Amino acid sequence: MEKICAKKPKTGKTEKDIDKDNYIIQQFQEYQKDLDFRHDKHERLVKLSRDVTIESKRVIFLMQRNSGTDKNNEKLEQAWNKIRDVQEQKFLPMAKELDGEDPYQFLRAYSAGLQEYIEAVAFYHYLKSKTLVSLDQVQSDLNFTVPSSDTENSQKTIGVHVPPSEYILGLADLTGELMRFAINSVGSGDLDTPNEVCAYLRNMLGGFESVGQVSREMNRKVSTLRQSLRKVEAACYTLQIRGSEIPKEMLKDVFRSARVGEISYLDEQDIDD
Repeated sequence: MEKICAKKPKTGKTEKDIDKDNYIIQQFQEYQKDLDFRHDKHERLVKLSRDVTIESKRVIFLMQRNSGTDKNNEKLEQAWNKIRDVQEQKFLPMAKELDGEDPYQFLRAYSAGLQEYIEAVAFYHYLKSKTLVSLDQVQSDLNFTVPSSDTENSQKTIGVHVPPSEYILGLADLTGELMRFAINSVGSGDLDTPNEVCAYLRNMLGGFESVGQVSREMNRKVSTLRQSLRKVEAACYTLQIRGSEIPKEMLKDVFRSARVGEISYLDEQDIDD
């Protein structure tokens, strides 16, 4: 028996058939514009955050390479100038993007860069004055005064919001840099810094443990903090027990082989040759 397939009439409408004066169509077109605007803003913030991350890492490397040298104050000044450049060239455009927006809506777009920046600033303050940078100070440095479009010759303050959670996570990353700083200082003949850093890390660990298990990311970083503290404690132990019998220039080699059981307290990557 012969099968006859009847063709179904086409029901799809082309763009020419869409009634652009229809209220529903106009609303969806407005939604499309709003979503495109926010997606574009998100991408611009992500790019700025990547630039902040790169520049902040460069600042940290600069301070690490010159730790314990006679020109440390000069290098710290260079590091601060670079931090100011990051604020003006990266965070100011970011603040303009976030002006009038809910900062938490775009927080994930710039969270990584913000945490890396806080780590760099906190490391600078430790090297400069052995103090911990405050949340208020971090936020103050990311507030900017710009011309206002409301009235002539008027100004307004805009800024990149720094949530307490991002501030704490940025400080957690600082502990790894402090551990490297303590180990590298031994190679330059500074045998006091490891003990200072060890006490500092113990205080930080106590503060983080008092906060409790806030998030999975926080738990991971606190675990890293404990590892960094153990490495510095192992270095201090080696200095106390064998420091007088080993030449200073050979202490780094001793740290490489410092082990308890099968756990290496000082990894190769933690020692800057």
